[in-house]
Amino acid sequence: MSQELQKIIAGRRAAEFVQNDMVVGIGSGSTIAHVIEALGERVVKENLKIVGVATSEKTRRNAAQLGIPMYNVDDVDKIDLTIDGADQIADDFSAIKGGGAALLWEKIVAFNSRENIWVVDATKRVSKLNQYLPVEVIPYGSDQLFKRFQADGFHPTWRLDQNGNPVRTDSANFLIDLHLPLIENPRELGDELIKMVGVVEHGLFTDVVNRVVIGENDHTAKILEVK
Repeated sequence: MSQELQKIIAGRRAAEFVQNDMVVGIGSGSTIAHVIEALGERVVKENLKIVGVATSEKTRRNAAQLGIPMYNVDDVDKIDLTIDGADQIADDFSAIKGGGAALLWEKIVAFNSRENIWVVDATKRVSKLNQYLPVEVIPYGSDQLFKRFQADGFHPTWRLDQNGNPVRTDSANFLIDLHLPLIENPRELGDELIKMVGVVEHGLFTDVVNRVVIGENDHTAKILEVK
């Protein structure tokens, strides 16, 4: 089965967890596009009444176009459920997010949610995190921070657009990607990074997810409950 079909199966299955009158955090990325599509269909066909809170401007626009009322995170009292993707999920249910440059908003929405579901295709599961780690940084002093990352052996690279300019997040910050061969202790690394002056947020997500929906090769969606 293709990776795209796995994403479709997982995304549509995850959308079934959304119930009437929920405030729903809606994540970012290619898999979440299928969640948004499924929710939009339910709004029309089932008269589903929900309010959405977006983790990126792109998500806000796409969801609003499908008839989902979208609110700012500060305009709601609570978020019942957030559905988001992940770049990698390890066996301990830590994850790397931020490949789409939305990690700060994603983390704000996630940690203000009563429940979090991650939706991925089967390729995103790994025993330990081993892909590049996005770090969102304030532009002022970012060169100094980059040098510190180099000195600490984190092998940083700037996230650049097609014109060679720094990618700007929805909060107008820069992204530095760290290239570590293996992240043995994501909590420890996350604590180290967040204490560095100039770091706004990092893409390590730990102790946040309640359920993982995985699109499998056999045309089914595996659901993992996180204790």
